[in-house]
Amino acid sequence: MAIRERESLSATSMAVSSSSSSIQAAQVSLPHSIDSKNQFFVWREFLWGGIAGAFGEGMMHPVDTIKTRIQSQAILSRSQHQKSILQMMRMVWAADGLRGFYRGVTPGLTGSLATGATYFGFIESTKKWIEESHPSLGGHWAHFIAGGIGDALGSFVYVPCEVIKQRMQVQGTSSSWNSVLKNANSGKIPGVQMYGYYTGMFNAGCSIWKEQGPRGLYAGYWSTLARDVPFAGLMVTFYEALKNLNEYGKKRWIPNSDCNVSSSLEGLLLGGIAGGLSAYVTTPLDVIKTRLQVQGSNLRYNGWLDAIHRTWMIEGVKGMFRGSIPRILWYVPASALTFMAVEFLRDNFNKELENDNREEVASLSVDKKKSSLPEVA
Repeated sequence: MAIRERESLSATSMAVSSSSSSIQAAQVSLPHSIDSKNQFFVWREFLWGGIAGAFGEGMMHPVDTIKTRIQSQAILSRSQHQKSILQMMRMVWAADGLRGFYRGVTPGLTGSLATGATYFGFIESTKKWIEESHPSLGGHWAHFIAGGIGDALGSFVYVPCEVIKQRMQVQGTSSSWNSVLKNANSGKIPGVQMYGYYTGMFNAGCSIWKEQGPRGLYAGYWSTLARDVPFAGLMVTFYEALKNLNEYGKKRWIPNSDCNVSSSLEGLLLGGIAGGLSAYVTTPLDVIKTRLQVQGSNLRYNGWLDAIHRTWMIEGVKGMFRGSIPRILWYVPASALTFMAVEFLRDNFNKELENDNREEVASLSVDKKKSSLPEVA
């Protein structure tokens, strides 16, 4: 009997020891599962960014139409008296009503969906990688590089959509575009060969491909990168710097305050400021990009540097910053709405997923403990 009791106690102690080791093994493996789950949240930023980018573009497309038309006046009209913002708005409304302001909205949404996804997705992924692998490039440099990389990757889809969108925007109605064609063909607009009227996004894409090939769809590609990479890098840098400044101000001036501003409202305010500052600084690059993309098959400018030189010599500083006001008016609310949407999606969906993961991990831990403990007779 004593021998059997000793054997039973020995078996029980071995089982308990085995169960404790299995629990420790489970606890060691849980952080890995949590980390793998958290990696998924970075990939979710692509979805949030795409939704937010398309949302901002859709809301502000009419302002972008006015900006594009103002910047392209030098190509489509030889008149020295170019239209102001209000005059251009009246002209668009008189020609086509509300529909005229939304001309080219489909390619605009498509391009913003792609670049928004890569922009916000790669900001999170690349920023973490830069800070871990290159600590000297941490902080604002990491934000600038991450934003630039994310926007550059989205340019493969964004640039063709931008070319199609801007050509549709400057055309307006078929009757107004036919009058421009007549002036071009009669020599009233020398050195410019116009293209036919586009009935939609796919018609425009096929027509440009047929007439000019990939070069037409990617017209102004390098000037687009020259504008968008600095803009994207500056915008996220300004945004993160403003967030840090806001946190510093709250700690310095109202340290004991219980007032908490929601991330969505913070994104709305700070995102608008960051977008407006970045937009103004990069306006000259936007002017050059727009003129290269809307000039058609008979090239007026022989590349980016020629466009800068001729614009500066003929129109001066005013020409380089033409359309800066509608550009800022577009980017302030567009950036505000985009960052607000991203912060809203992060707050409302990422937290729910994190709670679901915690419940799943806790359930997994309990199940492992139960399965590892043996029944003792």
